[in-house]
Amino acid sequence: MNSSLNDIGRAQAHAFYQAYKHVPFDVVYTSALNRSIESVQAFIDASIPHYIRPGLNEISWGEMDGKLATTTEHNEYKDLLARWQQGDVEFKMWGGESPVDVQKRQEPVIQEILNSNYETILMCMHGRAIRILLSLVTKTSLAEMDRFEHGNLCLYLLEGTVKEIKVISSNDQRHLLGL
Repeated sequence: MNSSLNDIGRAQAHAFYQAYKHVPFDVVYTSALNRSIESVQAFIDASIPHYIRPGLNEISWGEMDGKLATTTEHNEYKDLLARWQQGDVEFKMWGGESPVDVQKRQEPVIQEILNSNYETILMCMHGRAIRILLSLVTKTSLAEMDRFEHGNLCLYLLEGTVKEIKVISSNDQRHLLGL
């Protein structure tokens, strides 16, 4: 679903910018989805180079994208998550994507970034896709992706090289405390 930010999202984006506008980002990478771009628009407006990469888009939930789930569908979703946690990371429902599908489309973007000369990178993307990406770059099993918790406009700070990337800070939401 390609929705825009609501009032709360815009307030969170403003708080994020206020907290991190002093960081000398070399580049901004976003998914192709509106809410991702809008979340970091202030950085883009500050003339930081910006690259849109559909490979960073949120996982496709297929027929459920943008819909409120019924009780039955919610239970099927919980079963889906349990299957992923048990290692069946190629499983997908409702015509959507599996974690393996998402990771395959993320890999070229990560290689592009790792092969660049950029040192301080701001990347804005989406919940499940973040968990999958963090699994990829930290070489963590996709079955364990739910250990990477997240909230809207949280900050993950990563450091490393092509050989090893470490999570320095995770799910940091201190910049949102005043909202």
